[in-house]
Amino acid sequence: MGTYTYQPVHAGLVCDPESDGGQVVSLVLYPGPEREGAPTAVSTGVSRLADGSYAFALPDGLPDGRYWGVASFIPAQGAPPVTDRTVRLDLPTGGGLLVSPEQVADELGVPLPLTAAQREAFRTDIAKAQADVSGYLGRPIIPRPERLRSVLPLFGYALSDARAWPAASYDDITTVLSYAPAADGRYDVRLLIGLHAAQEEPIVRYVLAHAAETIRNKPGANSERRVTSVSAEGQSISYDTAPVAGQAGALPALDSLAGYKKRLYRPIVGAPAVAWPYGRGRRYSRW
Repeated sequence: MGTYTYQPVHAGLVCDPESDGGQVVSLVLYPGPEREGAPTAVSTGVSRLADGSYAFALPDGLPDGRYWGVASFIPAQGAPPVTDRTVRLDLPTGGGLLVSPEQVADELGVPLPLTAAQREAFRTDIAKAQADVSGYLGRPIIPRPERLRSVLPLFGYALSDARAWPAASYDDITTVLSYAPAADGRYDVRLLIGLHAAQEEPIVRYVLAHAAETIRNKPGANSERRVTSVSAEGQSISYDTAPVAGQAGALPALDSLAGYKKRLYRPIVGAPAVAWPYGRGRRYSRW
C-alpha cells in the first residue's frame, strides 16, 4: 500500500487542520482532469505526519499513471469544508525519483497515458539527471532515515523541532518525521538526515528540465521545436534558438543549485587567543 503526502492550503496559506480543531477528510482520485464521473479510488485513511503535512493511504492495485484528485478538509473548528481540486498524483510513488515520467512527458508535450517502454526510458533519464545534481553538490539528494529510542527532548523547543533531540549529525539537515511517548517522559523519534531534494523546488525544477532536454536532444527524438525557415527544396530547416541563461524561459543552470552544497562543520574547541605582544598567548607571554 502506497501513500500520498498532502499539504492543505486555505486562503493562500498552508494550514494544519488537526491542530486547529479541523480535519483532513478524504482524497478522491479520477481518471481524467475533469474530475467527474465515477472515481477510480477513494481514500479516507489519513494520518498527520507533521505540522501542515498529512499522508493518505492509497489502495492497492492502482495501475501506474496519472490521476487527478479532489481533497476535502475542514481547516479549523467551526469552519466550512474546503474542496481542493488541484491534486495531481503520479503512480507509483516513493521510488526515489524527484519527478515522475508523467511530468517529463508534460514538459516534452508527449500525450498521456505513457506506455510501459516510455515510462522506463523516462525513469532512466531522470535518474541520470539526479546523479548529475548529486555529483555537483557532493552529497546524496535522498535523505536517510534514523531512529532515536528513549531520548529526552531539550527544554524550550517544540517536539517537531530537530533541535529538541540529540543531534544524529551536526553537519547535515535533520527533519523530525514523528515522535512517540516512551517510558519516563522519554520519546522514540524518527528522523530524516540529509538533503530532502524532493521538497526543494529549484532542485526539482532542474532535474525535470535536465531530463526533458536529454530526451529532446537524443538522435531521432520526435520533439517539438519551433521552425523559423525551410528551404524551397526542403533540404534545410532552421530552428528558433533557445533563450540564453537569465532570459525568461531559459533552462536553469547547474550552478544555480550551489546554495545546496554541504558546508563543513568544525566545532571550535576554545576561543582563539590574542597574539603576543598584544595579549597573553596560549603558551608564552612577556608578563
